[in-house]
Amino acid sequence: MGTLVLNAENVDSDIYLSLGLKELRKGVPTIPRVLSLLSSLLERSVQKNEVLLEETQIKDVITIFHGLREPTLSIRQYIDRIFKYSGCSPSCFVVAHIYVDRFLQSTEVHLTSLNVHRLLITSIMLAAKFIDDAFFNNAYYAKVGGVSTAELNRLEMKFLFSIDFRLQVSVEMFGKYCSQLEKESSEGLQIERPFKACGIKESWSKTNKDDSTCAPTVAR
Repeated sequence: MGTLVLNAENVDSDIYLSLGLKELRKGVPTIPRVLSLLSSLLERSVQKNEVLLEETQIKDVITIFHGLREPTLSIRQYIDRIFKYSGCSPSCFVVAHIYVDRFLQSTEVHLTSLNVHRLLITSIMLAAKFIDDAFFNNAYYAKVGGVSTAELNRLEMKFLFSIDFRLQVSVEMFGKYCSQLEKESSEGLQIERPFKACGIKESWSKTNKDDSTCAPTVAR
């Protein structure tokens, strides 16, 4: 798993170790530092975007990724949950961040607390499919993300067409985003586009869609 990182010999390996993208010792489970850094960076960006939209009274572009209300879990809680249950490599979170940026650049959508949770689970699922050696089916990711399988299928197709199916990530681009995340810890780097998380109850494995705390979407 994480073949993109393992083959990226020309990028500073110290950054990979710092972010937790490489295991220091086999068989020793650790929480990758990339999770907390990504959460911190995106959380502050969400706040910045929402203040900007409110002050300028700019109407955001409504997509199928928008919910009716703000979810309950924090970004960190949601990212931790996806990492815990999806089994994807830590590198997927960096690649997913790249995918979301591509989506935003293509659609001019602002990431807010109403749309970011669905963008997050969709982009991480696609990253796992593209760079990991093993991954689950959409139905499993839907349970982890607190949405129905049918909805996640629609989100996946919308996301792919929006980025023109550009899933390939160069080693240089991957290294750039890793460096950006590393700077987050020392400089408090801020970006324009944010995430906010979706809430899922601990009974996530149940099939009843009423167990999910994700808000229903505005449009289909």
